[in-house]
Amino acid sequence: MYSRLKIEILGNNPDYFLKKLINKKINIYHLEREFKRLVLVIDYTDYKKIKDIKTTYKINIINRYGLNKIEYYFKEFYLLIIFLFLGIIMNIVLSQMIFKIEIIHPNKEIRDIVLKDLNELGIKKYHFKVNYQKKELIKDKIKAKEKIIDWIEIDESGTKYIVRVEEKKFNRKEDKCLPRNIIAKKNALILDIDAYSGEVKKSINNYVSKGEVIISGFIYNKEDVVSKRCAIGKVYGEVWYQVKVEIPKYKKQEKLLNDSSLGIEIDFLNKKYNIHKNYDSYKKHSYSIIDSDFIPISYSISKYQKTNIIYNKMTDTQVEKKAFQEVEKEMKRRLNNDEIVLKKKILKKREKNSKIEVDIFVSVKENITTYQDISKIDINEMNKKEE
Repeated sequence: MYSRLKIEILGNNPDYFLKKLINKKINIYHLEREFKRLVLVIDYTDYKKIKDIKTTYKINIINRYGLNKIEYYFKEFYLLIIFLFLGIIMNIVLSQMIFKIEIIHPNKEIRDIVLKDLNELGIKKYHFKVNYQKKELIKDKIKAKEKIIDWIEIDESGTKYIVRVEEKKFNRKEDKCLPRNIIAKKNALILDIDAYSGEVKKSINNYVSKGEVIISGFIYNKEDVVSKRCAIGKVYGEVWYQVKVEIPKYKKQEKLLNDSSLGIEIDFLNKKYNIHKNYDSYKKHSYSIIDSDFIPISYSISKYQKTNIIYNKMTDTQVEKKAFQEVEKEMKRRLNNDEIVLKKKILKKREKNSKIEVDIFVSVKENITTYQDISKIDINEMNKKEE
């Protein structure tokens, strides 16, 4: 393959330089003549002869042809070519390795046992994949070694092994539990899943509708249902409510006055008797005189300070603060101890007589666990329908 260069010669009277090239018997395959510029195609071997001519003309390479072009690009980009070649080889090698092993079983102890057995038998992270025959042999060895394992399946997904495991036996408490799914009690965004038995079908941050299966009692081997179990677990989700509360339009404030008096307070058999100057409104400070755990009576001297009641119209900030406090109280009555309010937002406010009605959006972390009986479902019929 020929090697040629396309060059330009810049300078005054370029025809004079062209005559020099002809005198040196340099082959010219293409010629373009412009003012103070010549464009030539020459053999690569003649380029050095041209460069050796002592002249003030400027000589530039415009293009390369043939082997010289290949050599030029290789020298220019050899590092990139080497890294590209190594990258292809590395990609081929790494695609045959395993970087993650995911064991699907709700019991951590079972997952740890299976992972340990897999590592001992040659399936481990950052090692090469095993062929089908060896994989089947490993499955048989694990089932033979671990008596609690009913079946095990090892699926390959890219550079990950997905290992599905099912136990042979459950404890007595689980045996009494009929096959069932755990489903969503309400529309929610899943926040937490604690699964002890069954196959988890949803993930954290998944939206679920009321009745959707979250932990399935059906145990699958690829596309087929192989058994039914009692799904055991608990699911928490973010649930949304719109709560209406009523806030007084006016806020009661007590202003302390200078008028005060002393009085006696007697507490006998959980009934209180007060002897003091009567005020319509007052603040009380009590000082115990006699208080015993052994007798059902106590005496206190109390100071009663007269107050003046003032009603000021609530500001928007005060209304919102009070509304949020009332919502907290309301949700506390509705929620269990393990459920909490996450977010609150005012949607609408409107005045009604002496009250202000406030609609509030409330986001709650709530237990959304409920159950679906699957004990009477025929898994053979299910598999036929799916086919």
